Amino acid sequence: MAARVLNVNVGVLGHIDSGKTALARALSTTGSTAAFDRAPQSRARGITLDLGFSCLRTALPPQLGPGPGELQLTLVDCPGHASLIRTIIGGAQIIDLMMLVIDVTKGMQTQSAECLVIGQIACQKMVVVLNKIDLLPEGKRQSAIEKMTKKMQKTLENTKFAGCPIVAVAAKPGGPEAPESENPLGISELIEVLKSQAYLPSRDPSGHFLMAVDHCFSIKGQGTVMTGTILSGSVSLGDNVEIPALKVTKKVKSMQMFHTPVTYAMQGDRVGVCVTQFDPKLLERGLICTPDSLHTIHAAIISLKKIQYFRGALQTKAKFHITVGHETVMGRVMFFSPAPANFNEEIQENVFDFEKDYLYQEEYLSKDSVSSEENKENDQAGEVQLPKQQWALLEFEKPVTCPKLCLVIGSKLDTDIHANTCRLAFHGVLLQGMEDKNYTETFLPKLKVYKQKHKEGQVERVMDDYSVIGRSLFKKETNIQIFVGLKVKLSTGEDGVIDGGFGQSGKFKIRIPDGLKPDTKMLLTAASKKKSKGGKGDMTKEDESSKNDSAQPVTVSLIFKRYVFDTQKKMIQS
Repeated sequence: MAARVLNVNVGVLGHIDSGKTALARALSTTGSTAAFDRAPQSRARGITLDLGFSCLRTALPPQLGPGPGELQLTLVDCPGHASLIRTIIGGAQIIDLMMLVIDVTKGMQTQSAECLVIGQIACQKMVVVLNKIDLLPEGKRQSAIEKMTKKMQKTLENTKFAGCPIVAVAAKPGGPEAPESENPLGISELIEVLKSQAYLPSRDPSGHFLMAVDHCFSIKGQGTVMTGTILSGSVSLGDNVEIPALKVTKKVKSMQMFHTPVTYAMQGDRVGVCVTQFDPKLLERGLICTPDSLHTIHAAIISLKKIQYFRGALQTKAKFHITVGHETVMGRVMFFSPAPANFNEEIQENVFDFEKDYLYQEEYLSKDSVSSEENKENDQAGEVQLPKQQWALLEFEKPVTCPKLCLVIGSKLDTDIHANTCRLAFHGVLLQGMEDKNYTETFLPKLKVYKQKHKEGQVERVMDDYSVIGRSLFKKETNIQIFVGLKVKLSTGEDGVIDGGFGQSGKFKIRIPDGLKPDTKMLLTAASKKKSKGGKGDMTKEDESSKNDSAQPVTVSLIFKRYVFDTQKKMIQS
């Protein structure tokens, strides 16, 4: 029986020019078709433009079980160029362990910080690699490494990677132009650290097959090869796989893992799948899957969290770059939360309940946002109440193909690349996709997100003991008929019901079922007498003092809620 090979995907992330590709090359024993900047435009520009893959095989470390076997570390070299962050986000979803490469002479840079954020969202473990130690003068090298190590430990202490290993290396002493005879420094120590950090990622061969393809090329007489990482399920020779982007299904003719033919591959494996011929230019990257298992969606409901390093508020109706799987598209967001009474309720993970009511939010609620009125009131009491979970409706500018419950990242990639600021705004899980193009009519009305409406007007005068006339609650052109029957409250405590319009100027009649209190009647009668008097001549001193007494007019408040997606725009009162 062949010795077992355990595959762990290791992401190599960091700022541009921190030496990621050189590090991957120094570590690798076997390069895949995509490795080491093979792309012509990559070589010409001297930077990695796409995810490169290569692998390193070593003896299975003892913590990964007894018996003979090999540990295969698949190195995913992610580009560090700021405009390529979408590629990194696509790559992060297939990474088990992350190497954050830092240029020891520069320390943390903007993209190193963004890579750290992506790692916190998508990764369980991390190793920090301080590269280019050959650039430090020999005499001061050790103290400079120690200083940078302390600095990195401080940076990481409030992240989930606190206390992670930090290793100093020189992947390519002398830089890219140096002769190959120069031996890298610290690589064998790094390999030992990677082995110690390797763990058995949870792999599940059941469920639908889904693979993220990052390269595609044809081999004459054989077919077209798609290389990528299996995100879920498994695949065998002879299986049919669908390429949703091209709307075609193809048969698997052969498969290889790093130049070794295989007949079966499962979740977490890096594999090349050869299928019957098609033009590889049509699919540079994307997804392939079990036929009919993926959905193309126009909008989605996600649960989300704001990324703490993102400066500024997340506003409803704002546009973000939304990364789902290997696609990044523009999308508009609408945030909503549980109703305030349920802010502290435990929410079941990865499920969205369409039976519940949700409160519309002008922006994502966080400690630095006090957008909702309730929060302002609570703030005076000293404690801002934040919901345990918040959601967003995402509406995509063009449809995306993705599995359910996949990772979603929202970013502002149009922010100036050179600005020293985190462009990643939020991350979340896709709970419900909307496949129907007409989702606004067929799907959204099921989503019970409401806005709390509060209108204020004034009582103008008394008609009799059981009715008053109100004003300033509606505009002149408002159709008051639709408000008839709604309950209102007077500032003096009486409950009333809107009975209908009064005249043409937006005034209205309020019925008070339990009758006006004597005090209210006096207050209103005095106010209206004073008004009719006010027109005649100058005010006397007596009037002035009574003006101060009744300076507070009696107000009428109307509170109702309206569901955002209710086509009939019904007003609802509890």
